[in-house]
Amino acid sequence: MGARKHAVSSAFGVIWRLCVVVAALGCGGPESRGSSGSEAVANGVGPEGQGALGTHRASLLSPSMLSVSSHSLLLKSDGTVWAWGTNFGGELGDGTTTHRRTPGQVVGLTNVTAVEAGDNHSMARRADGTAWVWGYNTYGQLGDGTTTGRLTPIQVPGLSGVVALSGSFMNSLALKSDGTVWAWGSNGSGQIGDGTTTQRLSPTRVAGLTQATAVSSGYAFGMALRADGTVWTWGDNSSGQLGNGSTTNRATAAQVPGLTGVVFVKAGHSSAYALKADGTVWVWGDNYNSVLGIGDELMASRSSPTQIPGLSGIVSVDAGEHYVMALKTDGTVWAWGYNQYGLMGNELPGVRLSPTRVTSLADVAVLKTGRYHATAVKTDGTAWAWGLHDDFRYGTFAESDGTVPSATLFTGAQRVSAGMYHSLVQLADGTVWGSGYNTVGQLGDGTTTRRESPTQVPTFTGASAVSTGTTHTLALKTDGTVWAWGDNSQGQLGDGTLTPRLVPVQVLGLSGVSAVAAGRDFSVALKLDGTVWAWGLNTSGQMGDGSGLSSAVPVQVLNVTGVSAVSTSARADHALALKSDGTVWAWGSNSYGQLGDGTTTQRLAPVRLLLTGMTAVSAGTQHSLALKSGGTVWAWGTNTYGQVGDGTVTRRLSPVQVVGIGGVKALAAGDTHSLALNAGGTVSAWGANSWYQLGDGTRGNQLAPATVFGVAGVTALSAGYHHSLALRSDGSVWAWGDNLYGQVGNNKSGFTPVPVQLW
Repeated sequence: MGARKHAVSSAFGVIWRLCVVVAALGCGGPESRGSSGSEAVANGVGPEGQGALGTHRASLLSPSMLSVSSHSLLLKSDGTVWAWGTNFGGELGDGTTTHRRTPGQVVGLTNVTAVEAGDNHSMARRADGTAWVWGYNTYGQLGDGTTTGRLTPIQVPGLSGVVALSGSFMNSLALKSDGTVWAWGSNGSGQIGDGTTTQRLSPTRVAGLTQATAVSSGYAFGMALRADGTVWTWGDNSSGQLGNGSTTNRATAAQVPGLTGVVFVKAGHSSAYALKADGTVWVWGDNYNSVLGIGDELMASRSSPTQIPGLSGIVSVDAGEHYVMALKTDGTVWAWGYNQYGLMGNELPGVRLSPTRVTSLADVAVLKTGRYHATAVKTDGTAWAWGLHDDFRYGTFAESDGTVPSATLFTGAQRVSAGMYHSLVQLADGTVWGSGYNTVGQLGDGTTTRRESPTQVPTFTGASAVSTGTTHTLALKTDGTVWAWGDNSQGQLGDGTLTPRLVPVQVLGLSGVSAVAAGRDFSVALKLDGTVWAWGLNTSGQMGDGSGLSSAVPVQVLNVTGVSAVSTSARADHALALKSDGTVWAWGSNSYGQLGDGTTTQRLAPVRLLLTGMTAVSAGTQHSLALKSGGTVWAWGTNTYGQVGDGTVTRRLSPVQVVGIGGVKALAAGDTHSLALNAGGTVSAWGANSWYQLGDGTRGNQLAPATVFGVAGVTALSAGYHHSLALRSDGSVWAWGDNLYGQVGNNKSGFTPVPVQLW
């Protein structure tokens, strides 16, 4: 995407720079001592006086002005709070539940000295020591004695002398100036720390804990740092996150054995982090996705503190959903865990077992991690962010998702195919172009680089059809040969090996082919003689050869001849065949009734459905569609989101007619949505719509077909995992829905691994 600059406003830039310059005094006035979550300071006892950390007071104190989750809170120098991001429960505090891409002021809140973003609620400390809260309150996490959500801030009753706050998914913590800790919200694991498991709707003191200087709240456990450098924990211990050598929950606070000299604590979801005065980091708890960063390939949990090898000079640690980041004294940022959305600063897939440097960042003073994105403030006052930016996470990025159909950069197209996270288009000149995810070479351009705009498959010509699977691609040439590229872990490329291919290779032993279809790790081809051939994964019978044994070369599908069309899709484990006599046959996985034979029994070889007079078929992930000669549509399989289109959410083990639609010319079944091409070139859609894949500008599911507005003259359709493609008669390709990885081909995407400047 490139390091494009996105300014919230020139005024905001000035505010940011001012906050960083005066960070040593706090952003919000001379009384500012507390800060967000674990970076709290109370009674003048805190990290700024602790050994190696004393030289980086700005990086330890200024975090009180910024807190990041799926929404972000910013404390301005005038004591007001500004918010942006998701707003499902009113966590932005502007009196609405409308998401915001740019900061808006939190209503009626002044003289604030610290802010804290919980998962779906927000917290602020005022200069008078009171705590103010807003957002979701399902578990009592607002502490106002109710479970009623609040769209604007309210004061937490009966709580005063507050110096720091910390919020998680179901709970909130407050540190008071007398060194006591108070908690409220859910208490099923004892995370309130009052010796019970009773839910608390109002602040309740954590028993037996005094002289605390910092607090941090995990998913269902709490942490506190005492003035003597010891760490105390309570609540859920199922992953060893209490650090006491056991996995037994505790409803009262107890000291973490053998851990002293700590100056900073941070609770992750179910893991814990302690920073010592010598700059080393000690960790324990759940190690899913290697969030402990200790290099353990087994990613086993730890129930006692363990030092992260080779990591030193650290001044702060913050934890996101499945990743963790640390800021060093030299201003560099280090990360470990799951590299989803480029959070490690690159797009290399998988898990980082040990800390790795985010190489494109330096001179960082403040580091904050959200659920799926991170924000850094540099010493010059500029703010930078990377990771997921869809759903209003950060900056003024235009939303990458196509809420309604719009033209892509693909032109001159003749065939389209929407995969899981990539798309392929065959042009009229026989070349093939793609965009989107490319981690295993599924775009065929010789690289593993993600593409946001169309990129040609080099030197490949003579194509007459394309089909996209989960992470592999098929192309049919005019000479009847089949070519494949991308992932080959199950032999789905059909070249006799399990070697992934970054460029096209010919499928062995196939000629005279008229159509191809790519599923989840398997492939299907229809020959001119009406026989069907398959290769790749076969554990659910998706090859249809009766064996259940996978194959890296094509084998013939049993019991079907005289076939005129075949179908599977990117996430499907089953396939459909339409015979020239109008009958429909199916094989493979059938857990949701997607084969339509009235059962949920998987089939290793094709079985016939009770359908006749059919002219087209389309296989989705767990549902299927068929078109009848009169233009009516029939569907079966899972129907959780209304993808069957019969006006219900009832699973159908046998075909039922889709309601309210006729005169249909073509069909496309995606993961959980369905498309139909109507006479006259309009499009109808139904099913799931959380990614705008129905193209109606909303995220509301449709249980029956509804018109996709704004696109006409359509000649072909393709439904991907969560996005949709339409080919128009002028050769242009229109798209709508999920574009997280650039699969729409409009030079946009939903995340960036390279930090971009916000202001």
